[in-house]
Amino acid sequence: MNYGEQKLIIPYFSGNSFRFDTAKKSITLMLNLNQSLFSSSNSIQITNVFYEQISAADLGDLIQNNIPEKPNESLKVVSSRGNQQSFLILSPIIKDGNGFKKIKSFSYSSTGSTSKTNNSTLTQKNAIISNSVLASGDWYRFYVEKSGVYKISRSFLQSLGFDPSKVDPRRIKIYGNGGRMLPLANNIYYPEDLIENAIQISGENDGVFNNEDFILFYAEGVDNWNTESQTNINLYSTKSYYYITSVGNEGKRIPNLIQPTGNATLELNTFDDYQSHETDLTNIAHLGRQWLGESFDINQEQEFSFSFPNLETSVPVKIEINAASAAYTPTSFTISSNGQNIGNISFNALITNSDTKYYNGKLPANTTFTGTDNIKIKLNYNNNGVPGSRGYLDYINLIAKRRLLGTGKQFKFQYDLAGSTIGIVNYTIGNAAAISQIWDITDIYNVSKIDNAGQSSFSFKATLGEVRKYIAVDAADYYTPLKESQSKIANQNLKGTLLKNNQNSFQDVDYVIITPKSLSSQAEKLATFHRTNSNLVVKVIALENIYQEFSSGKQDISAIRNCIKYIYENASSPDKRLKYINLFGDASYDYKDRVTNNTNIVPIYHSLNSNTVGESSFASDDFFGLMDADEGNIISFFGGIDIAVGRMLVSDNAQASEMVNKVLEYHDIKSYGNWRNNFVLISDDSDQSSDASLQSRQNALADVIATEKPFFNIDKIFLDAYTQEASAGGSRYPKARTDIFDAFEKGALVFNYLGHGGEDGLASERIWEKSDGQNLNNQYKYPLFITITCEFSRFDDPTRPTAGEYTFWNPKGGAISMLTTIRSIGQFNAENFNDSLSKNLLSYGSNQYNTIAETLRISKNENPSSSSNVIFYLGDPALMLAIPKPRINLTKVNDIAISQPIPDFKSLSKIKISGEITDENNALLSNYNGELATAIFDKMITSSTLNNDGNSPVMQFKTLGETIFRGNASVTNGQFEFSFVVPRDIRIPVDNGRISFYSKKNEALENQTGYNNVIKIGGINENAPQDNISPKVKLYMNDETFVSGGITNESPFLLAFLEDENGINTASGIGHDIVAILDGDVSNPYILNDYYQTKLDDYTNGNLRFPFRNLAPGLHTISFTAWDVYNNPVTSEIQFTVVGDDSLTLSHVLNYPNPFSTYTQFWFSHNRPYEPLDVQVQVMTITGKVVWTKNQTITTEGFLSRDITWDGKDDFGDRIGKGVYIYKLTVKSNLTNKKAEKYEKLVIL
Repeated sequence: MNYGEQKLIIPYFSGNSFRFDTAKKSITLMLNLNQSLFSSSNSIQITNVFYEQISAADLGDLIQNNIPEKPNESLKVVSSRGNQQSFLILSPIIKDGNGFKKIKSFSYSSTGSTSKTNNSTLTQKNAIISNSVLASGDWYRFYVEKSGVYKISRSFLQSLGFDPSKVDPRRIKIYGNGGRMLPLANNIYYPEDLIENAIQISGENDGVFNNEDFILFYAEGVDNWNTESQTNINLYSTKSYYYITSVGNEGKRIPNLIQPTGNATLELNTFDDYQSHETDLTNIAHLGRQWLGESFDINQEQEFSFSFPNLETSVPVKIEINAASAAYTPTSFTISSNGQNIGNISFNALITNSDTKYYNGKLPANTTFTGTDNIKIKLNYNNNGVPGSRGYLDYINLIAKRRLLGTGKQFKFQYDLAGSTIGIVNYTIGNAAAISQIWDITDIYNVSKIDNAGQSSFSFKATLGEVRKYIAVDAADYYTPLKESQSKIANQNLKGTLLKNNQNSFQDVDYVIITPKSLSSQAEKLATFHRTNSNLVVKVIALENIYQEFSSGKQDISAIRNCIKYIYENASSPDKRLKYINLFGDASYDYKDRVTNNTNIVPIYHSLNSNTVGESSFASDDFFGLMDADEGNIISFFGGIDIAVGRMLVSDNAQASEMVNKVLEYHDIKSYGNWRNNFVLISDDSDQSSDASLQSRQNALADVIATEKPFFNIDKIFLDAYTQEASAGGSRYPKARTDIFDAFEKGALVFNYLGHGGEDGLASERIWEKSDGQNLNNQYKYPLFITITCEFSRFDDPTRPTAGEYTFWNPKGGAISMLTTIRSIGQFNAENFNDSLSKNLLSYGSNQYNTIAETLRISKNENPSSSSNVIFYLGDPALMLAIPKPRINLTKVNDIAISQPIPDFKSLSKIKISGEITDENNALLSNYNGELATAIFDKMITSSTLNNDGNSPVMQFKTLGETIFRGNASVTNGQFEFSFVVPRDIRIPVDNGRISFYSKKNEALENQTGYNNVIKIGGINENAPQDNISPKVKLYMNDETFVSGGITNESPFLLAFLEDENGINTASGIGHDIVAILDGDVSNPYILNDYYQTKLDDYTNGNLRFPFRNLAPGLHTISFTAWDVYNNPVTSEIQFTVVGDDSLTLSHVLNYPNPFSTYTQFWFSHNRPYEPLDVQVQVMTITGKVVWTKNQTITTEGFLSRDITWDGKDDFGDRIGKGVYIYKLTVKSNLTNKKAEKYEKLVIL
């Protein structure tokens, strides 16, 4: 199998239940038992196991030491929206003495309770919905950076805008939840609102806040060790916010500590002191939560200083160091302190083309050394003589034992063994005269105190059994908080309003859109659409408000999750729970905007593993949809996603507007068309033998879809079926590229690519590059683009936009949404997931469909693996795939019911088709009036791959036959009929053909689909009438106002209008295609058969509209040839001049009629179709006096404008004299501010 840039050999197992662990290089069977009766108390046992010997060579790149001696079967039960799924997990390969064997088959049984358990605790929860403390009153915000005792003076309050002279100080309150990161795990408590902190106000008893009065309180900074993320630094924020108010009654004050009354069982005059060094300077791989500090490249020896006053030198200092190395040679760090060797950290060499970008290393656990009051830790990096090697320090943590003595500074202290000791401890503090108080800060919201009346030595008692934390308060060392430019904050009340409607009554929420305030107007536009069109209750929630209530003002991904969880858990019933989350904003690996042009708009979950671009260093939006108690910290993903999540990659209002408009256009009446019947599957070729399964799996999937959803017209674009061409940059498939982008612009509901890829595009042959996504022009025909490949849409790295992002961002083309990847994914896992995803997306066996995001949620829950983490849904999570409704039925051929033997579709036979629109129960929709589009295909074609690279066997596969007719007919009262003549160029052998129907209802957003695979196509009509008359053709560029020789932009459309009594041939007979030749290049013809459509109810008339792209400036000639069904040709030419899109160019400036008396139009050609243009016409006398001015904004679909008219009167409405006048035409683009002008003459009679 392939994994990113790595090529791995592993044993192959068929089926979707096997998982390859890229970190352990092991295979696991994870069988979904499709049962909900198991509980976590069950155990599983396998019996009747049949094995087959397997050689060590067959293990390939599996690590043999990770292969167990037993299958080690286990049962895993997960819950999603209250529904349980059970998985049997075992090792399918085990050791057998000195050999190995694999399991061929087995039986299983479970023991323990089989009663279904319901993890859901949801009941009617209106009673617990409460208001935020921020809902009323005046609130002022400030912040701290480090933990400690802070002093707030009168002047600081005034600087916040808080007027202490108007407030009884006894009512002053401080709220805040500290600067630590919120827990990732759901089962670790964190407040749902701001908590009032106990504070101390000196001088408040007189009810006046005097100049000398002040507030003391303990504030927790952003400098706390976090076990989940293995860091001392808050990853998301540099500020810990607190809030001050005087709303309500008297505030919470710091009480005296209640000491135990018994005798002390332990006397202590020492404490455990924690110090660390950590700086977040670089993220090597641009992913994950781990940021590294100092770099050891030029300076390979660096020293870090720590101060431990009054160190107890008899107790060794504990040291923890984490470091990293990025080197293609073995390297190491040597660590010492004050000349004393502490230890070494060694690193393996990186492997070329590996997804691993660096290695982490630690000192052994419980490493210690003998310290002094001033400790210097020296790190020396050994690069093994390779200058390009680079080491990094992550953090240094020291734990030292100090004597409990005052130092003239505030300091924290604790006894680490208190948790494992019972009794009463007596702390004795020496040199304590300057220590005014000891605060117990174990509970930062409820601090308590012990006063010291100036004693140089004093003591206090505490109960053992838990580790309690204290701080010595020294009046000479209070910290001072900081403020931002805007301190007063607006009232808000998310918790009290999110589950309320406009009438303040309880209302369940279906869909939340989470975005910063700067993008909220566009989010509201999308929300309004879904409220009206999707019947969803939608709430737009500002990130800033979430942080204010749920994380004490600071950015934190868990605050977003907790807000979502609040809505989810307070639903009125389980079936009313929140369904969709839209993260309306781009994301980044950098939460703190250290990267230029950062895109951290709505933050994303990043894994702790940060050293590989593979599956183990993932990012995830699923985090926000994991609601159960045992979820949250995604270490090893195991399904259980409760809410469907999507992300719309927008960074500013303009981009947000474009992406929301695409969603609206996807539902616009203009988007309704037979392109919705098309489904394109693309497969990579076999660059190595392990790739062979790509095309076979994609072909098998295509055939399954054709069986399960036969109304789809399946287009298979398998690279190995095309001729591979050599180029200076490597092998290429130019014809496959053309077919892919032609299919995009013609339109397909889904594009599904399976194969290799990366940030820059798809396949090593570069069938898709970054610029391709930008240049697509398929407005109103936006597909879902599925790319279960490597890193195609790695959107969380703002330093390198990807091909997938450009495809999503295209405002008038590209994809409406994407099921895509942001990291490397193993081929084996990708193939399996692609099959599962398609099954759920298309709801095999049902006509009831889920949203695309819900499809991904279901698929991940059914197939949990490390691969699942790297697959994302980019787009609106409430978006339904625009699959037309069933059904359109063929009822008659040449007035013969299809229940009878019907005529074959013979060459040159005139065929009459009759049919009807019905509901799913085949009842005629007699009130249905609309238009029908029909495509009739010749017999299936058997094609073969070419084994271009010599790495895979030749594979035969079937594709749709040539389109022998494409036309449009009216539907009246649910019924339709039309006729056409079968082209001479059909293939003569008789076999089943295919009819594909699509209809859209008049003046309604409703469409239907249908098909028939029973018709027979082939044979010759021996009695066909003669026809030797060629078709008629008229050619234009962009629209019918174009005159040959006129100007166009660089990407114009060719319009051809054709007429023939028997119709136009689209059957792709040899030499009888509809063809356009550009500038005489006959070796590169443009085949236009698939672009031709008949007029409504008239198969003798039709037209085509074909896009040319990126033509060079200058004169061009198109030679056009078409054939009727009798193979009579017609040829015509058209010329046009391309003007570069950088300039605005005018030509053919005139007024018509000229001369005139009472009416004329001003005409001009330009190269800016579809752009709003500001046009000014000024009519002047020969001497230059302006007599009439007209300003008008116009937009043209083509290159010719004739929108401005004049009646020959001046600006005052008076008729001007006869004679010759000059007029100036000025045109300016609203989009680019480019301007052009021309002068011409006119004559008034």
